[in-house]
Formats: sequence, C-alpha cells, structure tokens
Amino acid sequence: MWHAKAQPMARMGLRPFAATASKGKCEKVPHETVSVSRSLRKITPMAYSRLRRIINKLEQLQIMGHKLRLNDKERQANEVIMAIKNDEINQGKLDPTKFTPGQHIFQTLTAIRKSPIFKIIKKMPKGGVLHAHDTALCSTEFLISLTYRENLWICTAEKDKAIAFRFSVDKPTMKPMDKCKWEPMCELRERMGDEEVKRYLRRRFSMYPFSKFISNNQAWAHFMGIFILLDGLLCHAPIWGDYYYNALKEFAEDGVQYLELRSLLPPLYCMGEEMLTIRDTVAIYKSELERFMADHPDFIGSKLIYAPLRGVEPKVVEGYVKTATELNKEFPDFMIGFDLVGQEELGRPLIDFVENLLKMPEQIKFFFHAGETNWFGSPIDENLTDAIMLGTKRIGHGYAITKHPVSMGLARFLDIAIEVCPVSNQVLQLGVDYRNHPAALLLASNVPIVISSDDPSFWRCAPLSHDFYFAFLGIAPVGADLRFLKCLAMNSLRYSALEGEEKKVAFAKWQKSWDKWIDDLVSEKGC
Repeated sequence: MWHAKAQPMARMGLRPFAATASKGKCEKVPHETVSVSRSLRKITPMAYSRLRRIINKLEQLQIMGHKLRLNDKERQANEVIMAIKNDEINQGKLDPTKFTPGQHIFQTLTAIRKSPIFKIIKKMPKGGVLHAHDTALCSTEFLISLTYRENLWICTAEKDKAIAFRFSVDKPTMKPMDKCKWEPMCELRERMGDEEVKRYLRRRFSMYPFSKFISNNQAWAHFMGIFILLDGLLCHAPIWGDYYYNALKEFAEDGVQYLELRSLLPPLYCMGEEMLTIRDTVAIYKSELERFMADHPDFIGSKLIYAPLRGVEPKVVEGYVKTATELNKEFPDFMIGFDLVGQEELGRPLIDFVENLLKMPEQIKFFFHAGETNWFGSPIDENLTDAIMLGTKRIGHGYAITKHPVSMGLARFLDIAIEVCPVSNQVLQLGVDYRNHPAALLLASNVPIVISSDDPSFWRCAPLSHDFYFAFLGIAPVGADLRFLKCLAMNSLRYSALEGEEKKVAFAKWQKSWDKWIDDLVSEKGC
C-alpha cells in the first residue's frame, strides 16, 4: 500500500515522510551564510561611496531640526555661524584643553564669555525657559545688592559663617537650624569690611568654584544649603516680588521671552513676622508679571508650576493636590502645572504617590522631574515609567532615559519633550564632558528636547545662553547649524503650556525678534 503511493512522489524527486523518518534523521539542506561585510568588499569604489552617502544622509534626517528650511537671510546667517563654530571646533581638535565643552564649566567661565559663538547665542532669541526654580534665577550680583536693604539681619556661627538672613526692625526671634548669633547686616560690613563681605557672599551664593565632590550626594547637600541660606533673604514679601521682576528682566536681556517657573510656593513673611498664605505668594507672582509685561510688551509671559518637595509621606501629597486644585481655580491661566522636586536618590519615587496624583484635575498638567540620576534599573530611574504613565507633558532632566529604550520610544511616540539642563547635570556630578551627554542620543533618535537652565543663579551662568552654548557646541553633532538652534527655540514654545491664541501670539513675538536678530547677524558678520 505504501509502495503504490510512494511511486508518484519518487518520480517527482520527493521522499515520503515515513521513509525519511525511518532513517532516524532529516537530511541537511545545503546553504551558504550571507556575509554583508564580504559582499560590500566586492562592490566598486563608486558604489561604496554612494551607499556611504545614503547611510549618512539617513542618519542626518533623524537629527532634530534637519528638516527645517532656511530662507535666504537665514542661509547667510548660517554661513557666518558655521564658519565661527567650525573654527572653535578645529581649535579644540588641535588642542583639547581649549575645547570648553570637554571641561567643567567652572574652569572655563572666563573663556566661554570670550567665545564668538557664545556672543552670538547670547543675542539670539531663544524662546522660553521651561525648567527653572524659584529662588535660583537671579545673578549673584543682584543677590548681593539685596543684602544692602534696610532692616536686614544676618545670623553667623564660628568664623562668621552665614547661617540665615531675616528682615526685621528688632533682633529676630526666629531660631535657625544651626546655632548662630544675630547681628544687623550693616554691622557685619563695618566689622569685616565691605569688599570682604562681597567676596564671601559670592562664594556662599553659588556652587562656584567647586567642580569636584566626593559624590553627587555631597554636591546636592551643598546645592540645597544655598536654597536654605537664601530663604530668609528672599521670602520677605517685598523682596519676593522684586526678585521675580528682576529675574524676568535678566532672562529677557539674555534673549528669553517666556518662562515656566517651578516654585515651592513658600509662605512669605512681612516685617513684624506676620506670615502670608501660599495664595498670597501666587498673587505676588501674578502682580509682578503684569507689571513686567506692561514695561516690556515684547515679552511673551510666564506661567507657574507648583513644585513642592518629594521627600514626604504619601498623605502630604494629598494636601499638595488640594492646594494645587484651589490655586488653579483662582489663577487658571497662570498656575497651570504640578511637579515634585528634590534629589531623586533621597526622595520618594513617584510610585509611592500615584494614588493621590491620579486625583489631580486634568486641567492641571504634570511636568515631572524623572531620571535625574546615573542609576540604572532602580526605583529611582523607574520614575520615568511612572511619569509617562501619569501623563506628564514633559520630563524634567530625563538623564537616565537613554538606558530605557521603551520609555525613550514612548516619549517620541507620545511627543513628550525632555527638559535637558546641561550645566545643572554637570555641576551636580552626573557627567563632565558634554560630548558624552545622553541628550546626544536623544537627538540622534529624534526624541523631542528643550534646553533649560534649572538653577542658573547657582552656576554663575546666564539665564539660558550657557546651556544653549554647550548644547550647540558639545551635545549636538559637529554639523548641527542654525536649523538646530532655531528648532530649539521653537520647541521651547511648542512644548510650553501655552495654548490656542496665546501660543500664536507667542510665536509671532518670537518670530519678530528672530528676524531682527538674523538681519543684525548678517549685517554685522557675527561681530
């Protein structure tokens, strides 16, 4: 029976399964492994060159801003910019010690100010800053000027170490965390000398010149110590308003037309120790913004993200949600977002607060800090997962996101911009050489980013220009040009909390400033 059925198959050159099985093994089908490298070595030089151009072109098309089209004037400006940029890069190749993005910023601040590229970027309309914190905005010199205000007291410990400030007619009754002695600021100046006090305050009001710490925990301790020292100086109600107004002024002078501010919203105090409410803190912000807008009609505006500390019990976050809801109800066009701040390694992860965060009204957007760490596969960098699942509109820092390809893919797919803060990441010990910054991979993978400055006051930096400088010269590809810079500026408005008509107005104001800058750059040839 089998033999009869097998004959036709045999004539076709096929073996019946049973016959094969009876031999106990399958016959091997001969094949040859394809070697791409061996095949490429057989192509002609012309074909090799063409294929190489295609591969490089495909990579370039992935880079942010590459698809932008420049007009005639912009192309002329681009020639000026790229000639200067290539000169700085070539100098860096010949002598790496002169390439500032490869070194710590505190070692190169003077050199950067002399850089032709930095001078161009400083004048450039950069759009908005979407990641900056309330008491780390203004220049060191402005902070020092505040210490000349009347009725300011300083509490000093051994060797005249400043512990706290307080405005008061009489000796303050407040007890700082560390033991110290109160005296009027004017008396300290008389005793130590004005110039010596200035030198001391310049050191205490910033992270400069400390470029190396034992760990990032030590860097963060020093960092948080500045915030604590400044509380009594800046949380005096009249000073709070002046500080914010001056911050807007300094940002505008640096080519910034819009600011989204993260604030703890501390309760402010008045002379005589009367305490105001958080609602009053927001009202002062709003009032000073309106005053600044009246004085500077080309400025786009500012919005507030309520950003209290993350190192708390989950029940405290329930109170945060209630506060945010009430403030948004009273200031719906100004207080628009929520975040949790503080060192991620020592604070609680977002997963601990999910139950309460899910109760936040949808009109209050999330802008979570997440992945500001070098750790991989821990609850710390898993904040990236929770931030995305909670519907964050942007991710603050996102330094670890390149270690999480799924999160990175979701950010690209859901159009979640990463708020990259180059100088902050370096000063707080996440990395040194900007060419190794993980944002380079974000650019290569077409994940949306915005460049921000985080706490420029503490770095002795311009409000945004230093971060743009390092992004352009260090993080971006060597060939990144005016299209990249333009895309960064446009992204800062595109991924902002501005909506509808106010976003159209914002782009119109920015475009007007941009066109003037291009005209000036072409006429002055970068001078």
